[in-house]
Formats: sequence, structure tokens, C-alpha cells
Amino acid sequence: MAIRIETRGDVLRRTGKVMVIAAGMTAVMSFTIGMLVFGRDLAAPITVGQMQLFGLTAGVFISIALSGAMSYRAGLLMLELAHTRRELAQISQTDQLTGLLNRRGFDTEAAAALDQAQADGASVAVLMCDIDHFKSINDRYGHEIGDRVLVEIADVLRQFAIRHGALVARYGGEEFAAVVTGLSHEQTAHGAEEIRRDCAARTILDGVTQLPVTISIGFTLKNSGFDLGNLMRTADQALYAAKRHGRDRVEHARDAA
Repeated sequence: MAIRIETRGDVLRRTGKVMVIAAGMTAVMSFTIGMLVFGRDLAAPITVGQMQLFGLTAGVFISIALSGAMSYRAGLLMLELAHTRRELAQISQTDQLTGLLNRRGFDTEAAAALDQAQADGASVAVLMCDIDHFKSINDRYGHEIGDRVLVEIADVLRQFAIRHGALVARYGGEEFAAVVTGLSHEQTAHGAEEIRRDCAARTILDGVTQLPVTISIGFTLKNSGFDLGNLMRTADQALYAAKRHGRDRVEHARDAA
């Protein structure tokens, strides 16, 4: 059974376990090599040459065996640590409710996507999406239904990402973000309308009635000179325009500051 390393006492126990194993291996190997060198007759005379051969053989083989065993164990621990680090990194960048990237993960991957788009000479579009009247949904139907709304909207964004090779995230609260490269302004507007229509087509069942859900979207597109912060701010301004103009609509800003 593996010893969990959580306290100084665990370290001492693990060290003791390793020492016991090493001592046991040394004893077994020493006895085996001694039998091969000296034979099974415990009363037989031993020459200096035999002792030298025993010492050399035992030292070499025991050293190799222990080094190999400890190195293998250390390698397993390093592999486990690498897996754990990857899992923690993924958790830290993923929204646990929807399975989409969270803001931290989005910012990291979006920056890489912008660099690649710049290298490829491709356009970049940023979409900001916000669920309409989400606070009212939570207040009226409860947070369980609110969570189901978030999951449904996240699924719409996920399908959009699959169709268009986009990067999507739950950016915070009821707000979602997307980055898509290589599309024209018209294609981006069409994609945003796809998201809006697909969200409006989703209905959340609360056990009694069907709850319609709508979303407002603002987007911006640039062909070069990408700055994620500026693109996000410009798309956010377009989103607020969509909210002001009645919600359940798409607004766009052609140029990012």
C-alpha cells in the first residue's frame, strides 16, 4: 500500500520503508552471491581471492540493483507528479459546471490563437455573449434551473466551436466569449446569428413550464494588429449595445480600438 506524503511524519515513514527494502535486497543479494562464490559448505576455508571476488561482485551487483530500483521508483513518482500537474492545470482553466474554458484558460489560449492568426495572416473575431435576464431566471426559478440554463447555452457555444473551429469559454457568471479566426465579417455575423437562434430554440423544463432563454451578442473583427484586451473591450461595447437595443439580438463593431 502506497504511503501518502502529506506530513513530515509521512516522509519519515516512507524513508524508513525505503531503507528496509534496501536492507532486505542487500541481504538477499549478498547471501545469493556468497553462495555462488563460496559454495554451500559453511565450514569450507575461504581464500583472500575469494573474499575479493565476493566483495567486488556483491558491491557491483547490489549497487546496480538498488540504483535501478530506486531510479525506477523515482521515475514513477515523477510521472505521477507530471500527471497531477496536468490535471491541476486543466482544472484551473476549466469551468466545472459547463466544461468550457474559464476566463483564465480562455485568456491563455486566446492569446496563442491571436499569435497564430497574426502569423497566418488570418482575421480574428471576438464574440461576447450574455444570457438575457439571467438574474430574474435565478430569482424566479432557483439556482438549479439557472445552472441548467448555463449548461444549455454552453452546449450551443460548444457546437458552434465544433462547426467553426472556434475557442469558446464561460467568461464569468452568465457571460460567454468566443474567438474565431479566418472568417469574414459576414461569416462572423452569420455565426453569431446561429448562436442567437440556437439559444432561443432551447427550452429549459422546470417541471411545470418550458422556460425560453435568449442571448445577446456583440462582436468585433480585425484583420491585423491584434490585441486581446482591445478586442474584448470592443466586443463588450457591442454587447451592451445589443442589450440597450432590446436584447435577443446581435450587434457588431467593425474596428477594435
